[in-house]
Amino acid sequence: MGSLKLVFPFISVLGMISIRRAASFAPRGIITTISRTSCSAQSSSLQRWMSSDVAGDQKTEEEKAAIKAEREARKAEKERLKAERKAEKAAQKAAQEEMNKIHPVTYLSQEDQDQYEPYGDYTCVMSRSQSGRVFSQVSDLGTKYVAGDTVWLRGRLQSIRVKGGSCFLVLRQDSFNTVQACFFKDKERPEESQKMIKYLKTLTEESIVDLSGTLVDADVRSCSIQSLELQIERIHAVSAASSQLPFLVEDAARSDEEVEASQDTDRPFPRLGQELRLDNRWMDLRVPANNGIMRIQSAICQLFRESLYSQGFMEIHTPKLIAGESESGAGVFTTDYFGTTACLAQSPQLYKQMAISSDMNRVFEVGPVFRAEKSHTRRHLCEFTGLDLEMAINDHYMETLEVIHKMFKHIFNGLETRFAKELSVIREQYASEPVEFTDEPCVLHWPEAMQILKDKGFDMGDELGDLTGAMELALGEAVKQKYGTDFFMLDKYPSVIRPFYTMPDPDDANYSNSYDIFIRGQEICSGAQRCHDPDMVLKILEAKGVEAGEGLKSYVESFRHGVSPHAGAGIGLERVVFLYLGLDNVRKASMFPRDPNRCTP
Repeated sequence: MGSLKLVFPFISVLGMISIRRAASFAPRGIITTISRTSCSAQSSSLQRWMSSDVAGDQKTEEEKAAIKAEREARKAEKERLKAERKAEKAAQKAAQEEMNKIHPVTYLSQEDQDQYEPYGDYTCVMSRSQSGRVFSQVSDLGTKYVAGDTVWLRGRLQSIRVKGGSCFLVLRQDSFNTVQACFFKDKERPEESQKMIKYLKTLTEESIVDLSGTLVDADVRSCSIQSLELQIERIHAVSAASSQLPFLVEDAARSDEEVEASQDTDRPFPRLGQELRLDNRWMDLRVPANNGIMRIQSAICQLFRESLYSQGFMEIHTPKLIAGESESGAGVFTTDYFGTTACLAQSPQLYKQMAISSDMNRVFEVGPVFRAEKSHTRRHLCEFTGLDLEMAINDHYMETLEVIHKMFKHIFNGLETRFAKELSVIREQYASEPVEFTDEPCVLHWPEAMQILKDKGFDMGDELGDLTGAMELALGEAVKQKYGTDFFMLDKYPSVIRPFYTMPDPDDANYSNSYDIFIRGQEICSGAQRCHDPDMVLKILEAKGVEAGEGLKSYVESFRHGVSPHAGAGIGLERVVFLYLGLDNVRKASMFPRDPNRCTP
């Protein structure tokens, strides 16, 4: 009220001033009348205002409290209505979000499938139930399954493209087999179709997904299944891949020639180094060619076993923790063995021979081999898989070479006939030709090899030294020209470069009854007739300066109790794969290679 008391006289004064200004422009009589009338009106207004102010000051405390309460009630009601509108709006928004939300799916039973949304990530598959679904193989589409059939497929999302109301994706199975799947917005079910499109946009390449749908006729040139595609009815992510991958499988699947040819274009393909690939080897092995290499590795083991079983062999499993070195001159990995020093086996050599002494006359093994050699070459590993065999002989180690030759023929023929698909995929990225070989063993003797190499300009010295890589390649070229084979054997190696258990040549102790086997001019196998005479073994050990410690005591003792003459060989699995496929590095033939610089992953 105090402020109003000050304002009202101020307004009155302004009114008077305005009247006087107006009067200066009016006739005198009028001025007098206006002045008197105005003053009278101003005086009356002032009196009424003052009287109302006095009346207001006379309100009781109860009246004042009532006015205040009414004012606060109006304010509270206003706030309540505002909050109510806000809550209603939030509820509507939450309801809309809930309606659009894609929930995780726990797929327990095919019978209850209609209760599950047709899209959404699976909750973690934890063996909650067996759903009763039958999953099909992509490779069976077009034969076992035809247009009109409904199928479930599980595979890896190779690529996906969502645009507007449509989606096209490629599902990959086993690295080799691909099929296109598609989804189109349904005008009769727009909301559900929109949610499906929304979900499809969230999927990342290389995720594992389940697809269900109907097969329809199609013409798809970019997939292995070209005459059919799948119309998506359900899709669920089993395991989502990160949106940021170390590299794309598509990039890793290109040949070096294709990558290099693209470098001068406006869209060059990325160069993926060996270390990047090996650091993410699980990704690299998804590449069809690299996956195929592992399948060929498996096939070689299978064919190796088949051939030797058919020739009367049995498989054995020898210790990989041993008390001493199994081969003289080769580095070993040592470890503590309850207070004593043990080594990782460099080969099953000693135990293969003791198996012969145990009357297991033909044995083989597929197992790990460890070599602590700092060899930083494209053909050496610190751990590889050995394909070893040992057999009793009647007269001559040539009996063993004939078994080995028959075995390799079985492998070579089997690869080209039974695993032609895998070879075709591999050769699309890594070009190679089938290995050529002779029907009967092609065996060169050391003197012939020396003459060939001297004719090619190599200085062979006293002809008792080992062959270099360049010499082996040159010898391979010469043998291919002369005998028409990529696969051959070289025997009668100098004794000085062979292990202590090698039988000396009966006519010249400078040489031995030993042999190496080559593919495309590189060694894949080393073998020999073994020295089964215990006293001769001890003399050779002494001559080579090798101490016959505890590790060799049982080995020599097994010969003193009677043992058949025997011979055998050790083959490097990865090296066979590497050379048969014409690869540029043995690491491509190893699942997770170990070399002096790599012990992970």
